[in-house]
Formats: sequence, structure tokens, C-alpha cells
Amino acid sequence: MSEPFTTTRRAFLASASAAVALAGCTSLPQRTRAPSPMPQRRIASTGEMLPVIGLGSSKPVEEIAKNGDAPLTAVLRALVAHGGKLVDTWPRNADNDAGFGRVASLPDLRDKLFVTTKIDRRGKDVGLAQFRETQRLYQRPKLDLVQIFSLTDLDVHWPTLKDLKAAGDTRYIGVTVAEAGLYDQLEAFLKRETPDFVQMNYSITERGTEERLLPLAKDKGCAVLINRPFMNGAYFEKLKARALPDWAADFDCQTWAQFSLKYILANPALTCVLTETSNPEHMAENAETAGGPLPDTAARERMRKYIDAV
Repeated sequence: MSEPFTTTRRAFLASASAAVALAGCTSLPQRTRAPSPMPQRRIASTGEMLPVIGLGSSKPVEEIAKNGDAPLTAVLRALVAHGGKLVDTWPRNADNDAGFGRVASLPDLRDKLFVTTKIDRRGKDVGLAQFRETQRLYQRPKLDLVQIFSLTDLDVHWPTLKDLKAAGDTRYIGVTVAEAGLYDQLEAFLKRETPDFVQMNYSITERGTEERLLPLAKDKGCAVLINRPFMNGAYFEKLKARALPDWAADFDCQTWAQFSLKYILANPALTCVLTETSNPEHMAENAETAGGPLPDTAARERMRKYIDAV
């Protein structure tokens, strides 16, 4: 799920690079070898395999009006080139959404993407109309996943999503949250329903779903999408004056972005992490992180203590 950025990783990395240079140290790591195959995890309801890194696309889609289609095209091609496929979207502007449809329909991308969408409007007819408009603008009669955004009008829209799946308009259905205030409602929903997917916020700094919701989703057989892995940029702002601890090298961690992603990916309950970026280099870095070693239980505890002390 995508929310407005507060601090970009581009700004963070620029300041980090400057600090490294002033210290006379080596620069940030460069990718010099071909990417490893991206790990995949199983969608429990069907057995389909899904790459563990995806794209939260709100930022590059929002920039279409100002920058055109090229940045989104580049980041999607970087995702696909590194073995990814899931693109999480949130329709909000018809012109930008049509731009997404153009890019996602390019010959080299159309059949290689797993495209999600959301319903975020109240009322059965209004919500269904939003989905039909998405089908038209995205040029996709059948979506891969339709989600109820932030549990909006949940009891009204959930039967609609079931009907859409039965009619063949979507392959999977699910719900999303991105704030702690919705956790109790999500837990109650998961105890009575079994969506194909549930999307929730989770990171090294936002661990409120770790104790109950992630295990519950796993036990219910739901695929789990993770949003806010970098707290929409606030994570980088929090750490901009700090160097990585030396012991992060034990699990091949070289950047703060990898620090959070590796912590998240080490949790077996999740299926795919939605990293939000409009920079293809950052997309490549995020994707490549998934192929490296992950922290074990002791290392994850050490990571939590380190972040909590910042």
C-alpha cells in the first residue's frame, strides 16, 4: 500500500554518500554481478509461487503527470529483470491510472506482472464502479488481486469481492491495513473470513503486527503483503546520522534499506514485501537483497534492540 513519502531514500543515500566520502571511506556498494534468482513463496490458497519483493507503485504512478511514463517504465522493467512481478496499485487519478495501464500493457511487461488494485470508496455501487473503471484504465479485464483498502466499508465490499472472484474478474481477493488503529478490526475479520491475501504494515521499526496478526494470517492460510517497509521514508530520516553496525556484515547487510528488508524477509509468515520507489537502481537493490543471507533469530533480536535504542 502506498502513502505519501516524507523523506526519500535518494536524499538519504546522497547524504550518506557525502558522509562516507568525507570520512575517506569506500563508497556505497556497487552491483557488479548478475542478479541471483529472486526467492519465491507460496500463495496458500492456490499453491502459486510469488517473488518476495514487489513494488508499491503509488509514488511513480503519481509522478506520471509531471514526468511522463518513462520513470514508471524503468522501475517496472528493473523489477521484472530481477525476478519480481507484483505491482501494488491504488487508483486515485484517472489520467495517472491510464498511464499505468499504458506502461503495464507494454509487450515486454504485460504478461510478466501480477497487478493488484484496491477499492477505497463507500457504497456497493460506488465501489463496484471504481473497480470497473480500474479494469478499463489498466486495460486488464481480469486483475490478479482486488483488495479493500484500509477495511473501508468492509461488510459491504467483501461480498462484492467474492462475487468478482466467482465471475472471473479477479484471481484473488483481500484486505489491507497500514495503521495500528485497524489491527483489532483486521483480527476480528480474519477470525471469521479467509481472504486470499491480507496486506499490513511491518518493518524493523513498526513491529505491531509481529505478535498476533502475522501468525494469525499464516495459520489461516492467507498470503501476506507487507507495506511501509521503510515507513514511507521516515525510517531513513531517523537513521541518517548513523552508520550501520559492524555486525550487520554477518548477514551481508550493507545499507539501511537492506537492514529493514532482511529483518522483514526473515519472517516466514509473509509472502511479498512492497518496496516503494521511482528509482530503478533502488528497485534493483531491493530485489537483490532478497537473494542474500538473512539474519537468524539471535541477529533479529540484536537488530530490534539496536533500532529501539535509536
